[in-house]
This record gives sequence, C-alpha cells and structure tokens, in this order.
Amino acid sequence: MAHLLGAERLHLEFPTRTVFDEVTLGLDEGDRIGIVGRNGDGKSTLLKLLAGRLEPDAGRVTVRRGIRIGMLDQTDTVDPDTTVAEAVVGGIDEHVWAGDPKVRDVIAGLLGDVPWDGRVGDLSGGQRRRVGLAALLVGDWDVLFLDEPTNHLDVEGIAWLARHLQERWNRSDGALVVVTHDRWFLDEVCTGTWEVHDGIVEPFEGGYAAYVLQRVERDRMAAASEAKRQNLMRKELAWLRRGAPARTSKPKFRIDAANQLIEDVPPVRDRVELSRLAVARLGKDVVDLLDAGVDYPAPGGGTRTVLRDVEWRIAPGERTGILGVNGAGKSTLLGLVTGAVTPTHGRVKRGTTVRIATLSQELAELAEWADERVSAVVAAQRASYTIGSGSKAVELTPGQLLERLGFTNQQLSTPVRDLSGGQKRRLQLLLILLTEPNVLILDEPTNDLDTDMLAAIEDLLDSWPGTLLVVSHDRYLLERVTDQQFAIVDAKLRHLPGGVDQYLELRAQQQRGGGAGGGAASGAARVAASGADASVGAASAAAPALSGAERRTAEKELSSVERRIEKLQQQIAAARDGFAELDQSDYERLNAEMAKVTAAEDEVAELEERWFALTEQLG
Repeated sequence: MAHLLGAERLHLEFPTRTVFDEVTLGLDEGDRIGIVGRNGDGKSTLLKLLAGRLEPDAGRVTVRRGIRIGMLDQTDTVDPDTTVAEAVVGGIDEHVWAGDPKVRDVIAGLLGDVPWDGRVGDLSGGQRRRVGLAALLVGDWDVLFLDEPTNHLDVEGIAWLARHLQERWNRSDGALVVVTHDRWFLDEVCTGTWEVHDGIVEPFEGGYAAYVLQRVERDRMAAASEAKRQNLMRKELAWLRRGAPARTSKPKFRIDAANQLIEDVPPVRDRVELSRLAVARLGKDVVDLLDAGVDYPAPGGGTRTVLRDVEWRIAPGERTGILGVNGAGKSTLLGLVTGAVTPTHGRVKRGTTVRIATLSQELAELAEWADERVSAVVAAQRASYTIGSGSKAVELTPGQLLERLGFTNQQLSTPVRDLSGGQKRRLQLLLILLTEPNVLILDEPTNDLDTDMLAAIEDLLDSWPGTLLVVSHDRYLLERVTDQQFAIVDAKLRHLPGGVDQYLELRAQQQRGGGAGGGAASGAARVAASGADASVGAASAAAPALSGAERRTAEKELSSVERRIEKLQQQIAAARDGFAELDQSDYERLNAEMAKVTAAEDEVAELEERWFALTEQLG
C-alpha cells in the first residue's frame, strides 16, 4: 500500500493554548479516515495542516511527488458573480461534461434543485455550499480532505455522498479524510478513525461504531488503572501524614513518588451528566391533527398545497422522527403541532395539559441573554434545581448544574455572546428543559455539536419522559432517539415501518417515476439523471388495513412483546454478570446456567420476529 503523505512531529500553538504537540501520522492509498473530537480541539486545524493550508510551528508534512490534493473547507466560498455552471464545470461544453458519468452523478446528486444557469450570489447559503462541494467532487484528486461535507445536505443527499465516496476510487486507491458530526456517515464511509484530543491524535480501526467500542475498552482499562493509582495514592498520603518528625527520616524518593501521584490527576472529559429533570404532568391527550391541510399563496397566483389529509394522533411518550426533503413541509407540520400555523383544512386538537417547547436552529432563546454571564442566565430562572427523584434526588445550584453540562469554571463567567456554537447549543437545551415542557420538538438539534456531546445529549434524551418530535438530517440521531419515523411525501404524512431505508427507497422510486416532492430539477440535473444507474429495489407492498378492534389488539400485543423482550434482556445481562461469582470448576452448574441464558436468547429472537410482524401489521 503506497504512502501518500505524512506528518512528522507537528507542533502548533495559538496565543492561549497548544493545539498539537509532537503529532506524527501518515496517510496511505486506500485509507478512509474520519476525524472526531470535541469542538475546539483542532479537527479542522489538522485538516488544514495536512492539506498544506496552514504551516506548523514545528515539524513538517511531506507529500509524495505528483499527488493531487483537494479540500473542502468550512469557509470555502464560490465567486458570487459566476453562474453555477461556470463554478462547477468551468468553460467545458455541455456535450463534453455530460459524457462523463462522474460529473453527471455529482450534478444529479447535489444540484437537483439549483438553477444551472443561475448566479451563485443569488443562491441560499446551503445551495452555495453544495455548489462548492460539487465543484470539488467533479475534479480528479488522489486525496480528498472534507470538512463537514454533510452540512446543508438532507438524508437523501447524505446517502448519495456516502455512495459516491465509496465508489469514487478502487478499494486500494485514493485517500479520504473527513471531519463530520454525522455518525451514520462515518460508519458508512470510513475504515479508520482519528480522535483529536488534548493536543494529540489517537488512531482507531474502523468507523464510528468500532471507534466507540475501542474507546470504551480503553476507558475501562484506564479506569481500572486509575482505581489502582487512587488506592496507592491514599496509602502514600496516609504515610506522608504520619507527622513532621517521622517524615524527615523517610527516603526522599518515596516522598517524590507520593507527590507525583497527588499531582498526576487526569482532567475530567466534558460530558452531560443530567438525569431526569422535572416534566409537567401530561394527560392522555397530546396533539391530534385531524384531516389537516395547509395551503399557501403561490407566487404566480392561486395556492400551493404544502400539506393535505394529515391524520396524526400524537401519543403521550411518543418519540417520532420526521423526514422529508428541504421544502417538503416539515416546519409547517411542526407549526401545526405548536399552534404557530393554522390549518387551512381540517383541525388540530390539543390536550389541556400540553406544554410544548422547541429547540430551534436559530438559537433565538439566547438572543436576550447575549451580554449576560452564563451562570447569571441559569440563576435568573431559579435559585436551585432538583435532579432525579426519591432517595436519588440531588439539589444543585445553577453553577453545579452548568458544570454537569460540561461548562468549566472559567466559562461560567463568560458572556453568552462569546460562547462557541456547541456551548450555546448546550445552554439553549438546558434553558428549554428547565421550563419543564412535556412535549419537546428538536429542529436540527445536531448543529454545532461534536460527537461526544451528541452522544451525551442522546443519553440525556433517553431519560427524558415526555413526548419527543425530532426533525433532523442526522440519520444516526433519528434512529438512536426515536422509536418510529414519518415522512412528508407529496404533501402527505406517511408512516415508515422500515425507517430511513424505506424513505430512501420511496425517494428513489419517486425520482425514477418523475414524482414531485424533490424540488424542480434543473436542466443540468435532468441530463445527469438520464445517465445515472438505478439500483434500489421496489418498496414492499403495504399491509392490509386493520379494523379498530384489530388495531387495538395488535397494539396491546406489541406493548406486551416489548415489555417481555426488555425483561428477558435484563435477565440475560444479570445472568452473564453472575457467571463471575460461580465456581468455575463446577461445570454442571455452569452448563445449566448457560442453557438458561441460551433459552432466554432464543425466546428473545422469537419475540423479535413477532415484533417485526406486528409493526408491519400496524403500518
């Protein structure tokens, strides 16, 4: 496997901190690397160093002769006075670039709703970003550095980009290094992961899931080592404190060793540690959309139907993800739920105990607090906060609550306007949860959050007992925190028993059949699409409709199956934990206990099959 580029003993300092110290790594042909780490730890800076856009203070980056490097920077801009065609393919005639399958694929995948002859300066920010990405991908590169390439892409666009990068080179050719918070994308594309933290770059094999497993094992081993160190430290401290007269006679190397143990306390990584915050009581009725529809005035006169015939009865504790292309009507649907949008047809019924809160994309909740210190913002809400309940209840001050959200003492006195995007996002979520809503709407909640913080937020949402509605292009997040998904297709709300995969199949069918809902394709995209290969199979046939009584029976059985699966899984976990306490020489007892575990696992497998059958029935 040929070597493409390498970094040797990189050192980089900013005025306030050291970003990298003695970092050495290499990139070979066939490498597909994802970079993860906390916001501000240097992920984008590492890309710039490797791509030659930034010079290190010490060390060097060496590149094999003749290697072509392409990079998508977060700040890359396209000349606003050029047309989309000029920005993407330059002055090449249409009959030339249209004959290149790669160029056609890029244009169809990224620019389907972008006017081909339109001026770049007239496009939205997201469209300009996609034009920049398309202009990069149509080129021939040996190494691609991509910084947040999934920004402004919907689920369908992210799936296309993953497929394009998988097929762009042969398995043993080219190299890719990507920074993104989209964990599904990392798993789909990457074969290796670099974690940037504390001035170093730590390599792991595999994509995001493999990285998490390896990091858990690393942290487990570190915790065991730390426990031993703490025990030794306690003994050394007791030994040191026996009294001044005795201490003078102790060997100096023992004193130095004890002092080193005391000083060598590792820093705590940022993590969210909040358990169940208070939630206002929610009755049986939440929000019902009954044959609801919304029409908007069309630019040329008449009306445009955004939603029609929407029948959606939101249940207490429901956790639902909403999918749809940009402009499909997701925000309008959420507006019907919150009351911000009035239906043109049908009606919306809300329960009397419903308290809805929305985590918006714009961070609007923080605008009035821009000049206030972080601690003052939370203190203005309440003097103290109770986390948990019963014997596990803990009362926290505003400062302690913020520290659990990963804010340092220094950041507590920082004005809100000076926080990073991820810190503002955490503060925004906390302020919303402190209002004790029982229905929480998350509108693109992953913006500005790193993978560690996303995992922590998901952990927090797991323990949140209210109703949760999520609109996001982050497939990993949707599948992680929601139990079911719906999609807006052709102005209708459609349930997706098959989840995101079913949605992508529907979109592929729609495009092959020339269906609406994806935006008006430009002439260039139509040319490109004409040469694209279709490889997605047809969606499964819809299940026959159930009567009201049959549906209630099926729903009751489904709940029973879910409870039984959960109980069995707890029993299996407890039995496996108990193996360590058994006499390892008592083979009969060990075999009997293992047989019980195997039987329980077989029952879980049968119940899961029944669960799938019931979910298909309920549609």
